[in-house]
Amino acid sequence: MNQLLLYFVMVAQLTFNSQTMKVLEVKKLEFDSDYPGLDEISRKLDKMAERQQISVLNWDDYDYKPETDFAIAYTDKEVLLKYYIREKYFKAEKTESNQMVCEDSCVEFFVSPADDGIYYNFEFNGIGTCLLGTGTGRHNSTRVDPGVISKIRRMTSVGEKPVPERKGDFSWTITMAIPFEVFFRHEVKDLKGKVFRANFYKCGDMLSVPHYVTWNPVGTPKPDYHQPEYFGLLKFM
Repeated sequence: MNQLLLYFVMVAQLTFNSQTMKVLEVKKLEFDSDYPGLDEISRKLDKMAERQQISVLNWDDYDYKPETDFAIAYTDKEVLLKYYIREKYFKAEKTESNQMVCEDSCVEFFVSPADDGIYYNFEFNGIGTCLLGTGTGRHNSTRVDPGVISKIRRMTSVGEKPVPERKGDFSWTITMAIPFEVFFRHEVKDLKGKVFRANFYKCGDMLSVPHYVTWNPVGTPKPDYHQPEYFGLLKFM
């Protein structure tokens, strides 16, 4: 009986995944230099025709949904990403790499460049502090050396000073440029024609009103972003 139940659970999960997997075409942006300034990157991402919404509420106990969009593109050297957030509670207290930024107002980008099960979890609070891990799951993941994290260029509308929780209508953005070398467990070079698995998240574990919102749906009983089987697809055009 237990084996039969397990079989039906697996079938249901596979059906869920196939019916809900989003596909996003990622365009290449052209610049005059290999590593353009973040201001220029930010402006070009602003001009992209379509932004993606992080708007899926997967868990009944968490029904608060900040307004969160993102734009993503790439160059010959970097993956470019900008988040646009409007929320009622904002906090950015973590200032050191690999601190638990998910406890602050946080945006996240989980991405797997290959079919080997290994993904990278990029997590940023509103002042740009980053936690970066890599592994195959929540219980098989390690934090990445801060020296690698320092290669990720970041710019936020909030600045760099820590911010205690604020309540009210608060809007902020964060722009980041992730060099290919940060994906150090894979050989990432020319992205054109490549397909990655990924998901994008908004959370705030320790805010007055915690929230967990996703781009691609996640079919777990409780909030858990370390679920690569629920990643969508990124197609680099």
